[in-house]
Amino acid sequence: MTSRPAHIAMFSIAAHGHVNPSLEVIRELVARGHRVTYAIPPVFAEKVAATGAEVKPWHSTLPAPDDDPSAWGSTLLDNVEPFLADAIQALPQLIEAYDGDEPDLVLHDITAYPARVLAHRWGVPAISLSPNLVAWEGYEEEIAEPMWAEPRETERGKAYYARFHAWLEENGIAEHPDSFAGRPARSLVLIPRALQPHADRVDESVYTFVGACQGDRAAEGEWTRPERAEKVVLVSLGSTFTDQPDFYRECVRAFGEMPGWHLVLQIGRHVDPAALGTVPDNVEVRSWVPQLAVLRQADLFVTHAGAGGSQEGLATATPMIAVPQAVDQFGNADMLRGLGVARQLATPEATAATLREAARALVDDPETARRLKVIQEEMADEGGTRRAVDLIEAELMRQRS
Repeated sequence: MTSRPAHIAMFSIAAHGHVNPSLEVIRELVARGHRVTYAIPPVFAEKVAATGAEVKPWHSTLPAPDDDPSAWGSTLLDNVEPFLADAIQALPQLIEAYDGDEPDLVLHDITAYPARVLAHRWGVPAISLSPNLVAWEGYEEEIAEPMWAEPRETERGKAYYARFHAWLEENGIAEHPDSFAGRPARSLVLIPRALQPHADRVDESVYTFVGACQGDRAAEGEWTRPERAEKVVLVSLGSTFTDQPDFYRECVRAFGEMPGWHLVLQIGRHVDPAALGTVPDNVEVRSWVPQLAVLRQADLFVTHAGAGGSQEGLATATPMIAVPQAVDQFGNADMLRGLGVARQLATPEATAATLREAARALVDDPETARRLKVIQEEMADEGGTRRAVDLIEAELMRQRS
């Protein structure tokens, strides 16, 4: 499907798990001749610019991507208040940045509240690019209302909702904050349908699962499987919740002592490799690895079960041990376990012994391999980047007709 070149504006926050899933969609839109601007804090400017998009930088008050996760607090209100405060202070910046340069269509991450306000202001369509699960019919009654029942009755909770309501009303939006934040008019879901809870109850007139939008990762570097490695295991807790030296030591004990196994251990920026002590020759310790390149050659993936890692494990048909750390990772781990392609362990339970037991149960198990192959084929059929861009162009054509 083709469309006359348009100005498309993408909005996101400075977080790896929110920016990375959108990048291939942006790259493909640029390749098809569209002018794409991408509003993002400067820390991600270089990565975004590499897609060919024009960066519209703005200042964010959210914790930086590599800050200690404790900066986000520990309660529900701790987690949501920063997004609202950031949105309120970001909106004037973005109004100024786009003054006289309004787009034909808005794309936005689920956390980019100003994007929907701007789309309303400009009278253009907005499409959410969701990097994780979306609401199903009954989600509010089953999940949201019980979760919010107590904090909503506190003075702090009432103040949060009052501030959110007031901000929306100031900008001509009568929608309730809950539906504004969680119920977009149109959404492309950048995870495979296999990872979506209650997928059969998701409104397909609003949400379209296009699956993982993975492109050429050559720029991230390559990885070569050692010749003598009979089995390769990758351990990664992603980019944020990585301060787990005790867990890493258990992984070294688990796989460093297994004959024929090679361990690729990504420890992030918060842990000093010296904290692991002496590691065997079959263990390579890195602060970062080209994850997809490793997974394409790996036999096992020990993951925190973030949305990106989970779908990369599925896309490469790699059995997983899920060790969730926070937020949506617990739900993703449940889904992976339910699909029959992973074992799930709480961090304190992830000892050398339990890791080895789970590894032996998963690797070379024909039923696990069969299930992974089926999911891999289903994901390929979802269309990925090309389908996402086809649907965006279809919306442009619909608006112009």
